[in-house]
Amino acid sequence: MIFNLPNSLTWTRIVLIPLVIGVYYLPLPPHEQNLIATIAFIIAAITDWLDGWVARKLGLMSAFGAFLDPVADKLMVAAALVILVQLGRADAIVAIIIVGREIAISALREWMAKIGAAKSVAVSFIGKLKTTAQMIAIPMLLYYDALVDLPIAAMGEWLIWLAAVLTLWSMGYYLSKAWPEIRSKGF
Repeated sequence: MIFNLPNSLTWTRIVLIPLVIGVYYLPLPPHEQNLIATIAFIIAAITDWLDGWVARKLGLMSAFGAFLDPVADKLMVAAALVILVQLGRADAIVAIIIVGREIAISALREWMAKIGAAKSVAVSFIGKLKTTAQMIAIPMLLYYDALVDLPIAAMGEWLIWLAAVLTLWSMGYYLSKAWPEIRSKGF
């Protein structure tokens, strides 16, 4: 079921990645670039929530969707962070922390699944909190301009650093959950 509705929403997220990045290479005024990238990212973030909801609601969950959804999430966040670093709106250390954690935890989850302990590294509340902070911070940093006298850039910078802290916390949490399984298997 590669092209059911939930998977099509996930594919939409992947298709939006070049738009989020590419708009900054177009000869448009910076405000327009920021607005287009922000809208594209917000649409992608909405599809992230919507694809899972639709899959559960309509009983259209599939192994392919379970694979593609986190890949799309990680690609979108990584692409946005790279462009934000290039634009000088996010610190490279924040991007390294967030992307590095995603790679490490994905590998840990794959390994834990292979040894039959996938439930020990299931998504946690702290992981959801980290994702929420990221998904609010990134569009703020893409938009970057003040909005109704709100310092969007400053708020986004604060939130992305909070996301980095939550990222490290969640990584520690997942590693602590996996450690007993790792030790019991004699690794």
